[in-house]
Amino acid sequence: MIQKPIIGITQGDTNGVGYEVIIKALLDQRITELITPVIYGSSRYLSFYKKLINGAESFSVNLINSASEAHPKRINLIQCVPDTAAIEVGKRSQEGARAALSALQAAVYDIKSSNINALVTAPFNKQTVHEGGFAFPGHTEFLANAFNVQHFIMLLCCNSIRVGVATGHIPISEIKNQLSKDLIIYKIKQLHYALCNDFLIEKPKIAVLGLNPHAGDGGVLGEEELQMIGPAINEVCQQGILAFGPYPSDGFFGAMAYRSFDAVLAMYHDQGLAPFKTIAFYDGYNFTAGLPIIRTSPDHGTAYDITGKDMATPSSMLSAIYAASDLYKSRLQNKELLKNRLKVTLPEGPQAG
Repeated sequence: MIQKPIIGITQGDTNGVGYEVIIKALLDQRITELITPVIYGSSRYLSFYKKLINGAESFSVNLINSASEAHPKRINLIQCVPDTAAIEVGKRSQEGARAALSALQAAVYDIKSSNINALVTAPFNKQTVHEGGFAFPGHTEFLANAFNVQHFIMLLCCNSIRVGVATGHIPISEIKNQLSKDLIIYKIKQLHYALCNDFLIEKPKIAVLGLNPHAGDGGVLGEEELQMIGPAINEVCQQGILAFGPYPSDGFFGAMAYRSFDAVLAMYHDQGLAPFKTIAFYDGYNFTAGLPIIRTSPDHGTAYDITGKDMATPSSMLSAIYAASDLYKSRLQNKELLKNRLKVTLPEGPQAG
């Protein structure tokens, strides 16, 4: 029997909804029957936001110095953020950004040290952390760098749909330069591997979207489908992967064709995430596939506009926590079996162009 996992949860931006969704998600302490939660943050911030949440009066945490001290039947908190910073509810501030990064760095140290089994990250404001010197587009790229992973795939998930992206947090103007046949092949294989290894789907079906309107209309509206995407699909199919497409994005989602597939590979961020969040904004979560660790997050941002108003819903955070637990257990239970079952070997780093 697998021991229940220790799940690290970072506080995110102290001025956003991070603490509210964490507290609400963990209010039902029956969750400690499934996981041992360890919050990385500040007891002062937690106490402040707890007072703003109706029904949270009884919420309490076990203060610890290290995740190795985590009580298996309590909600634990590691004090890794200074209590001296001002709380500016619903506002961008460098203090809020620094607190988010302090919590993230402490959690990454612990998961590298095997003190926690999986990581869930509450949101921070990308603009604010960048202004403070954060050198990455977001959590995903920071974690890839921390674990020396060059290629990964951002995967948005819920019960009815999973959407990955070939290119991540880059400007629209850079998408064409980043895409290549080799990159698309790699992302399809990486997505296939994650579906087998992490979601336990033996023969997953993957839909691949086109880049251009109407998937290029046979080259009339762009040739990427003919030159890169179609050939990439054909190549992975010859290797036994069930990939189909390229599909025009609008008709694909409009007709709910995603229901016939285990996952969808979009060519760029908004092509995949806009329809996903329309379908599953409240119960979706983000999973960074391709890392040696399990990392999930809610699929929303800091939501400054509703922070402190007891309006934030915890469903996405709760989905991220449950998913982190399930994904960790899946990797443990099926590591050897899936190693033998999986026949596709991921290529060395693809070249964009």
